[in-house]
Amino acid sequence: MKKIMGTTAIMLFSLLIAAQTSSNTFKGQVVEKGNGNPIAGATISIGNRQISANEQGLFTITVLKSESFTISSMGFENGSFTIPSNFDKVHIFELKPFPLFLQPLEVKAIRASDRSPFTKTNLNKSAITKLNLGTDIPFLLNQTPAVVINADAGNGVGYTGIRIRGTDATRINVTLNGIPYNDAESMGTFFVNLPDFSSSVNSIQIQRGAGTSSNGASSFGATLNMSTNEFNSKAYTEFNNSIGSFNTIKNTIKAGTGLIGNHFTIDARISKITSDGFIDRANSDLKSFYISAAYLNKKSSLRLNVFSGKEKTYQAWYGVAESLLKTDRTNNPAGTEKIGSPYENQTDNYTQTHYQLFYNTAINDYWSFNTAFFLTKGNGYYEEYKADQRFSRYGLPNVVLAGNTITRTNLVRQRWLDNDFYGQIISLQYKKNKQEFTLGGGWSVYQGSHFGTIPFIEVGTVPTGYKYYDLPATKNDANIYAKWQYTIAKNISLFTDLQLRTVKHSMNGFSDNPTLNINRSFTFFNPKAGIAYNKNNWSGYISYAIARKEPNRDDFQASQINQPTHETLHDWELGIEQKNSQYSLGLTAYYMKYNNQLVLTGAINDVGAYTRTNIPNSYRAGIEIQAAATVKNWLNINGNISLSKNKINAFTEYIDDYDNGGQLSFEHRNKDISFSPTLVAALGINFIPIQQLELSVLNKWVSKQYLDNTQNEQRKINGFYTQDLRAIYTIKNKFLKEVQLIFQLNNLYNKKYEPNGYTFSYFAGGGVITENFYYPMAGRNFMFALNIRI
Repeated sequence: MKKIMGTTAIMLFSLLIAAQTSSNTFKGQVVEKGNGNPIAGATISIGNRQISANEQGLFTITVLKSESFTISSMGFENGSFTIPSNFDKVHIFELKPFPLFLQPLEVKAIRASDRSPFTKTNLNKSAITKLNLGTDIPFLLNQTPAVVINADAGNGVGYTGIRIRGTDATRINVTLNGIPYNDAESMGTFFVNLPDFSSSVNSIQIQRGAGTSSNGASSFGATLNMSTNEFNSKAYTEFNNSIGSFNTIKNTIKAGTGLIGNHFTIDARISKITSDGFIDRANSDLKSFYISAAYLNKKSSLRLNVFSGKEKTYQAWYGVAESLLKTDRTNNPAGTEKIGSPYENQTDNYTQTHYQLFYNTAINDYWSFNTAFFLTKGNGYYEEYKADQRFSRYGLPNVVLAGNTITRTNLVRQRWLDNDFYGQIISLQYKKNKQEFTLGGGWSVYQGSHFGTIPFIEVGTVPTGYKYYDLPATKNDANIYAKWQYTIAKNISLFTDLQLRTVKHSMNGFSDNPTLNINRSFTFFNPKAGIAYNKNNWSGYISYAIARKEPNRDDFQASQINQPTHETLHDWELGIEQKNSQYSLGLTAYYMKYNNQLVLTGAINDVGAYTRTNIPNSYRAGIEIQAAATVKNWLNINGNISLSKNKINAFTEYIDDYDNGGQLSFEHRNKDISFSPTLVAALGINFIPIQQLELSVLNKWVSKQYLDNTQNEQRKINGFYTQDLRAIYTIKNKFLKEVQLIFQLNNLYNKKYEPNGYTFSYFAGGGVITENFYYPMAGRNFMFALNIRI
């Protein structure tokens, strides 16, 4: 690992030095035709390369004099230009505005701009398309800073996971067009419920740290904002198809009407993804659709989105026992309680449908307004075969046959979740001269019913419509925030962000404790402030933020007399970056201090459940370095490295004592937080031998991490290094707008590695026994895509 990282660092800085000697630096500014106002964030496309203009519409890029390029931005007609002969001045390029209101204000309200003092990474539509071969959304983000991904099935299709700075998905705020997506109760994010959603996403922003105020659960380490509300002025049709290892197939059809009657647009997509998975029987059958219809005029827009995903996946969430990793690393214990062959319908089945209605309007030259109403409906279950089950556990009477009392039987059970999540988001925005102000917020109501059914029982009968548990829950969430950004000098901006959030959670029992009723309310004040600097290709910022977060559903099982309290995060961020036409180099330093962080300690509470416990003090501290360089027109590189220290100051571990009953306790101090590697790095090297072809080498390093908070070397995930190869060939002609062939070879060196797992320890036979389980990733595998746009 050290040799690899050393070689990579030498290569990276050598290329940066080489880049500084390159010639043909072209400088430009994108402005609005008619008034000369700069167009922030405009996309400049030259061949297979894309860059973005800054807040002043300025950009620099290394070019060949013979090249042509295009400039695009939401709300403007695309412009085609040729490279001027004079490279010594800044050239002005004008885009003609559409006479329609196209700005997605619901996204702008919660995203961090280039001048905001927050740590962020942006992915545009072109970057997403390169990565979208059928795997889930976390796999599209693998090359971004401080990200570690995993997949139950081992190949990125089905259930997947993501951690950013060691923060898991329950602490990452996720929004779709500004609307909260995290499950209201568990706070987890299940991207499997939105198969191929990335085919409808046009931009993604990842904020690391507390980030700006958003809607939904508080960001407790990262925010992931995705936007689909794009505008296509011309009609189009796309056929995107992928095929690869493990019988993985993706078929996607997209189409759009373009602008009809100067006011209407309709965009639609339908997708299907199937895969056998790398792990035994970890197959996936995923279907989805997306429809967006909009009415646009000069001052306002009205848009309706309806999209849905239906997933059926064979369960692969038990992991592989450590003892089997060398001999049977695809082993799947799911369904094996059934004698003989595994139960064939040991599956997870869920359908989730989203309805989003947006209204945006420009009140005048300075004020704009947005509101959106949403409804998310979810319904589904997971089914499993259970052997030798007590009738009493399911509230059923024992069976008497021929005078013998039978207390156990084999059965099939289904655990259902039927839920509705609805609400509204709203924002009022003001922008004039040196200041920008946003007043926003939202409210939501979650109504969920947890219940269990028994579709099959081997002995005895089950009454019609019988539910062996039925546990409704309700959660109400409301927030209001104010954001103010003021330019106090030409190059210095102040930023303030204040949020007030209230949460009320009511639960009428749990499956293991149906009589435990919980009614908890929380009120949180989350302030944020910072200062940003921008001048002569240099930018920097410093910020401080507080985020507070309520416990999730499982945490409340701690009984009435031992309820958890909320968690608090204090986040300090410091960043500096230099960017010009040949290279960019940025450094971020952060310190995230947690009070009352909820962690698993192994303790059993007074209702017999393993739930998380508040610990007083813990922290994450680190630095993140990002760099990119255009060495030649045919060679560019980009990479990042994250180095961190993640510690719990003190806590008590509990393990079950099977010899004597009860639990044993062990004191720990200054231990690593679980699933928090000290090093995460990525490096991409891109070759463009001809204009139509791009070849990429994608590298990823992750150091060792621990399965729990004891920093025990017997409970760890080994570090790993992987390398992927990708080739993209693009054809454009008179008959087809674009044909794109993408081939990706994953895990080139066929490494055996596991990015995720869990552990369980107990005292038996006079000693501590530890059992580890892991989620192996696939060895060498490939995906091939054919994308056609007409």
